Amino acid sequence: MSVVKGRCMCGAVTVTAQTTKPIVRACHCDMCRRQTSSMFMSLATDPGTLEIEGPVKIYRSSDWAERGFCEVCGSTLWYGTVEDGVRHIAAGLFDNAAGAPLKLEFFSDMVPEGYALAGDHRRMTTAETAALFEPPEPSA
Repeated sequence: MSVVKGRCMCGAVTVTAQTTKPIVRACHCDMCRRQTSSMFMSLATDPGTLEIEGPVKIYRSSDWAERGFCEVCGSTLWYGTVEDGVRHIAAGLFDNAAGAPLKLEFFSDMVPEGYALAGDHRRMTTAETAALFEPPEPSA
């Protein structure tokens, strides 16, 4: 386990977390691409260890998700699932993405023509990603 520390572009927001198995994940969904003008890359952190300080704004981007960004410079901070409160912290906040390797792509069937991520890692389709993140239907 190691402690990682990062910050937004202007430094107004700082983040600290523990990570036992640091990996980077990439998301190619339409919303992430619109927010970042590319893909959203997140760093896996240990549950319950993420600390965020500074002026943060939250945008509810869907029925089950929210996105955090720095109120001052606009840096992307996280993608979060509302139901469980989990925040997937932006890998770009950490120097060298905390040295973590790319291990997973979400919405791999939505990657725009013109770029592709190299390497041998898991690539989840839209259907597989939706099944992972969408909350279950309420029972009758």
